[in-house]
Amino acid sequence: MLLHLRRALLAMLVLTVILGLAYPLAETGLAQWWFPAQASGSIGRDGSSLVGQHWQGREWFHGRPDPDDPGATGGSQLGPTSKVLEQEVRAALRAEHALGVEHPPANLVTSSGSGVDPDISPAAALAQVDQVARARHLSRARLRRLVRAVEQGPELGFLGEPVINVLALNQALQKLADRSR
Repeated sequence: MLLHLRRALLAMLVLTVILGLAYPLAETGLAQWWFPAQASGSIGRDGSSLVGQHWQGREWFHGRPDPDDPGATGGSQLGPTSKVLEQEVRAALRAEHALGVEHPPANLVTSSGSGVDPDISPAAALAQVDQVARARHLSRARLRRLVRAVEQGPELGFLGEPVINVLALNQALQKLADRSR
């Protein structure tokens, strides 16, 4: 019996070192090497580029109407016939119209599946160009070029659609404004 106990304790010790220490350290090291921004959470002065930020006012581009609480991730589970969803979309449409966005694309008035999506479509960013141009006294052509400059193509060149990271766009907008002064 003592022999079985020793073997069990040795197996537990070896597996604890391998699976509890060596494997997680190897995974962390590989993640830091291959995907350093994602592994570190992409945390910057303005927040993470992996989590949607909330921008107030006409002088900023804004993302999807996700909740202010990034800890409350996940979809609303509201179906296409839900009256609550219809009210939320109508409220988002009114908010977009108040900002001066005449015909907002769907991803400006519907929340994302995760609740914290940092990206919008190029069409959603371009729909906001007039509002931002008026608020900042910048040319629309210059802002359109800025939107195109931060556009990210499909993953691996063919997976998904092009997107605009709203944080990256607003950081580029701030740099543009700082240079214009």
